[in-house]
Amino acid sequence: MKARRRFGHFFLATVVALGLVFSSIAPIHAADLTGRKVVAVNVTGNSSVTESEVLAVTKVKPGDSLEPAKVQQDMRAIYELGSFFDVVANFTEVPEGVKVVYTVLENPVLKDIVVQGNTKVSTDKLISLLGVAKDKVLNTKALNDGARNVEQYYHDQGFILARVSDVSMNPNGVLSVTVNEGVLEGVVVKGNDKTKTYVITREMKLKPGEVFNVKDARRSMQKVYNLGYFEDVNMKLNPGRDPNAVVLQTDVVEQKTGMFSIGAGYSENDGMVGIIELGDNNFRGTGDKVKIHWEFGGKASDKNYSFGYTRPWLDSRQTSLGFSVYDMTNEYTDYDYQGDDNKKRSRYDRNRKGWDITIARPYGEYLNYSLTFKNRKDTYEEYVNGPVDYKAPVGGEHYDADYNAQYLDDNFGLTRSIILNRTFDSRDNIFSPTEGTRFSVTAELAGKALGGDFSFNKFTVEDRQYFKVGKSQVIATRLTAGYGDGKMPDSAKFAVGGTDTLRGYNDDQFKGDKMLAATAEYRFPIVKKVEGVVFGDIGNAWEGEGYKLDDLKTSVGVGIRVNSPIGPIRLDYARGEEGGKAHFSFGGQF
Repeated sequence: MKARRRFGHFFLATVVALGLVFSSIAPIHAADLTGRKVVAVNVTGNSSVTESEVLAVTKVKPGDSLEPAKVQQDMRAIYELGSFFDVVANFTEVPEGVKVVYTVLENPVLKDIVVQGNTKVSTDKLISLLGVAKDKVLNTKALNDGARNVEQYYHDQGFILARVSDVSMNPNGVLSVTVNEGVLEGVVVKGNDKTKTYVITREMKLKPGEVFNVKDARRSMQKVYNLGYFEDVNMKLNPGRDPNAVVLQTDVVEQKTGMFSIGAGYSENDGMVGIIELGDNNFRGTGDKVKIHWEFGGKASDKNYSFGYTRPWLDSRQTSLGFSVYDMTNEYTDYDYQGDDNKKRSRYDRNRKGWDITIARPYGEYLNYSLTFKNRKDTYEEYVNGPVDYKAPVGGEHYDADYNAQYLDDNFGLTRSIILNRTFDSRDNIFSPTEGTRFSVTAELAGKALGGDFSFNKFTVEDRQYFKVGKSQVIATRLTAGYGDGKMPDSAKFAVGGTDTLRGYNDDQFKGDKMLAATAEYRFPIVKKVEGVVFGDIGNAWEGEGYKLDDLKTSVGVGIRVNSPIGPIRLDYARGEEGGKAHFSFGGQF
């Protein structure tokens, strides 16, 4: 009986194929000898594998009654040792019974390995994963395991379509291994009525013609969602025209990105004031951002306005350019140097007028660098109430004309500065993150060499961390530290207090050239689009005397987040050292 398997086909299929050959050939000669006593079992044709190693896997033993099924199992077991490409069972009848001889033909010696089709994994890495050694008899079992290791390694890197498509060996002992890594044949976008298709596809890490990677597909989906134009984003794979190729279908559900509001207000100081605000974060479906704010009537007349425009893609490297122009007069509260809300304070109208321009570019997947030039002039407009009018020649009980003049000189004038920023952002969702990190470092450098009235350096470091706990609960933390030196106007100083930094206190209640602030929140869903928050805040800002860690203000509280049709709404109640305070605001959380 002989069962020969020609070497050179894809090894992962050979064992099954051999079983079919054995089942049709092995019983032919053994059937006539069924039940005869086996007097000897031997192996011939082996040189690199000892007879004892071969017989260790056989079931037919001397003294047994011959059973064709066991012979068949032995041939399969010998082949699965991996060192042979042909196994033959011969039977010799003797007076005492029958002799069984397994004749084997060994695989050739492996001289070299050639890998083809790999672009994402190095040849050296793939050869190491194959686990077969040169200048030794090729072990097909090890090669089968190695082929599976290669595919598993590709899959672990996100290349889920990759497979070893062919394995062959020529008469000279050269092993050829072909890898089909799996290609993205195309991208189809559906559901985008307003948004241009290129605005979506330019955010994707995956490009047609490249090897498909499921990790890149997942990140692409996150980036498309983080644009803020869509209520939902889903992706699925469809078969491509070519074998082992796919088409990525992206389905989006658009949401409103434009806003328009009109309102009016009245104050004894300003009279009746009208307000118009409009903007669009996806202007004409191009991804550009535009926002206009205009206040008219009252004392402000038509002075109060701001306009901003950002183009997120200037070139293929995603260089962005944004600018804003503004002329705004608002009422300002001048807290005492300790930020004590219980003491008397002055209120006055302050005008800020100027412009800024920002250019930014990502570096890698999660890093972004930006450069901003700021030109801002602050002017003291008009006294409202409180213990002092800084333009009056004589102040209140604790103020005098010299102090007033110095205050105006220190805090009002032209600021020209350059702002450098580096941000690492790996959050899964920038609007409601559940995992990831956002770490930013910002430096603002202002000097009279730029033509301004103030010279100072200001540095800020912020670290945000997000941890998913349970099914849909999140723990979010934020730590911010700031340091400044030089002549800093009030508008440039660090401010702590209020909705965004230290709840339970007034907005910007504490100011200085140094600051520390930290927040921890536990976020949990209540009903659809409504989230509850339990939080604790700590922080303070100091003027010129270092960081006073024994003077940190604290608060604890609870809050509600509502994702409404007009945008996110935040409502918090916190108790600090000065009592309880409610905070209401629009916009997302940190």
